[in-house]
Amino acid sequence: MAIRQKSHMTIKLAGRGTSHARSEVEVDGLTAVIDEPAARGGTNEGPSPTATAYSALIGCTNVIANKCASKLGVHIGQLSFEMEVDFDRRGVLLMEEVDVPFTAIRLTVTAHGPASQAGIDLVAAETGKYCPISKLYEQAGTDLTVTWRKAD
Repeated sequence: MAIRQKSHMTIKLAGRGTSHARSEVEVDGLTAVIDEPAARGGTNEGPSPTATAYSALIGCTNVIANKCASKLGVHIGQLSFEMEVDFDRRGVLLMEEVDVPFTAIRLTVTAHGPASQAGIDLVAAETGKYCPISKLYEQAGTDLTVTWRKAD
């Protein structure tokens, strides 16, 4: 018998600040460390809060793309990612409130499987429809550009 997936759920997290710069977050039975680099008074034991936020786009794109590829029967193989983020840091520097701190994100996704560029484009279009992290950035006003290509 197949497991029926829930369409809506409440996700619970717990966390604690272990210093002014380091946090531990408990989610899904795992502990994630979010920290600042030593140059900003942290211990550099994990990515910064902002790096954690934009790094999630790569993880989400990978998961959703592979789900979409499987559903479409497109063999994209392993994906690799290159990303640039334009970050307006005035908010974190307490200079002034910033409505859209991540002004632009440029993500390049390279598919290393046998799929044609047309197949990759199909997976890209479907991934854009369903990736919750990309939706989050788009709705926040970030200029999000995701480019998909076949590996050379």
